[in-house]
Amino acid sequence: MKKKIISLTVAVMMLAAMLTGCGSKASGQSDMDYIKDKGTLIVGITDFAPMDYQEGGEWIGFDADLARKVAGDLGVEVKFVEIDWDNKILELDNKSIDVVWNGMTLTDEVSSAMACTKPYLNNAQTVVVKADKAAGYKSSEDVKGLKFAVEAGSAGEAAAEENGFDFTSLTSQADTLMEVEAGTSDAAIIDSLMAGAMVGDGTSYTDLINTVNLTTEEYVVGCRKGSDLAAFIDEEIKKYTDDGSILEIAEKYGVQEALVK
Repeated sequence: MKKKIISLTVAVMMLAAMLTGCGSKASGQSDMDYIKDKGTLIVGITDFAPMDYQEGGEWIGFDADLARKVAGDLGVEVKFVEIDWDNKILELDNKSIDVVWNGMTLTDEVSSAMACTKPYLNNAQTVVVKADKAAGYKSSEDVKGLKFAVEAGSAGEAAAEENGFDFTSLTSQADTLMEVEAGTSDAAIIDSLMAGAMVGDGTSYTDLINTVNLTTEEYVVGCRKGSDLAAFIDEEIKKYTDDGSILEIAEKYGVQEALVK
């Protein structure tokens, strides 16, 4: 009996050692190795022109093109997945996506929960209203009495909260513009880069216009906390800046003036 007990104890210890070894190997794998092993970089996005949007069934845009270029250099395929923006951190942590690359504003929440790249684009949160009502809105004080639509979990929602605005949170920035167009909300707070692509003459919303800028901010790419992918993306963006290819992509989507110098 004693020998059986000793043998069982040794077997348990060996199994524990094997499991510990496996755990160490898994935990020692870098995020880039994990992505290379599965052969796909999964990019979390929302429908957000000119950053990420669909044309002919394909995701394009400044961020989409940049992510596709980085994935190619990493030696993997790229896959774009639409996410609920309010759940972006959860999506990263549970590995539903590998990176958030969608005109994401650098905030304290983002920097504390993600490994972020250096800023690569400048942006602002801007108020969008019906063009025929814009004349009276020159400052944040002028718009305080309006009913706003904002994207849940966005910098626009944070700006509304900070200014004490009356607002409704929706799934996407595109939805907020539809609310203003329909008259359900008086105004929306969206990214100025999106406003440049989506509102005014020659756009999808010719009767809307952006007026007051509430903030100035910067875009970053977000990776899992502790990921080595953020540093790799920084190196890639520097390379594209030096060879001029990032400027070409920016000019294609009209965001060249927003590039961080």
